[in-house]
Amino acid sequence: MDRKEFLKTTGLAGGTMLFARFPELSPAKKKIRIGMITDLHHDIMHDGISRLSAFIDEMNREQPDFIIQGGDFCFPKKANIPLMDVWNQFKGPKYHVIGNHDTDGGYTRDQVVAFWNAKAKYYSFDVNGFHFIILDGNEHNESADRPKGYARFISPVQLNWLRKDLESTDLETVVFCHQGLDNDAGGLENGTMLRYTLEQANKKAGKQKVMMVISGHHHQDYYNYINNIHYVQINSASYQWLGDKYKESRYSEEVDKTHPNIKYTVPYKDPIWAMIEIDHKNRITIKGKKTVFVGSSPEKLGVNIDDYIYPIVPYISDRNLG
Repeated sequence: MDRKEFLKTTGLAGGTMLFARFPELSPAKKKIRIGMITDLHHDIMHDGISRLSAFIDEMNREQPDFIIQGGDFCFPKKANIPLMDVWNQFKGPKYHVIGNHDTDGGYTRDQVVAFWNAKAKYYSFDVNGFHFIILDGNEHNESADRPKGYARFISPVQLNWLRKDLESTDLETVVFCHQGLDNDAGGLENGTMLRYTLEQANKKAGKQKVMMVISGHHHQDYYNYINNIHYVQINSASYQWLGDKYKESRYSEEVDKTHPNIKYTVPYKDPIWAMIEIDHKNRITIKGKKTVFVGSSPEKLGVNIDDYIYPIVPYISDRNLG
């Protein structure tokens, strides 16, 4: 007998009595399934819409509890409305993380939030008995000693919000941030402080309340386990940036003309993304997509992999964690 038929025959559908007698049927005891794509870089890639369409088509077939994009998605400009139309074809809840490149061209993060119809720059929500926190890692460090380049910082205001948010829930928690908290090479400037904040929340709770942090940004495929918290990097849907030293024309002259930054990347032939499943025994399963490079591989180009620390690969690894 399936669950729907069970509810009908027992006459307990919709009642709290059912969940009291059979707690395994409670929504709070259900596992969670998440579809995640990150670093699409629609404003660099010539085929961003087709890449996103492939993701949305599969998500509508798989029907996860929600989908999320991890940042570096698209600029908040009118020409990108068709991309948003594809995103909004998903028939379920959709969430956004702001990336450092989403404001290129002088846009503000508030404009990005409005264009995407995101909830806020940083926020939290609950699904199936799990708590999810979305951080904005693009705040400016006021210190004169901060490293050059894009802002990649969690301000004291957001940090205090995070501490209060963690205090407010007893649910198992997953954190999303565009920049890695566990990567010194371009990750959060105050990543150590953020990790310590999560660890202190777990210590106070007396359990592994914060179980996992998921990031994009680095366009790589790696995993770290630090002080009982999983740190998972989800690879870009599109490419790894190599720069002028390794530039190569990999598409047509027309593509190079309309999308001149592609030649500085090593693109992935097909889009890649991940399906993430978590249960209430802290077991995590990640199923990733795999493809190949377009044109010469980083190894063939002579890229010094030590500059990137983690390997440059055109896939997202399957992982079983917990």
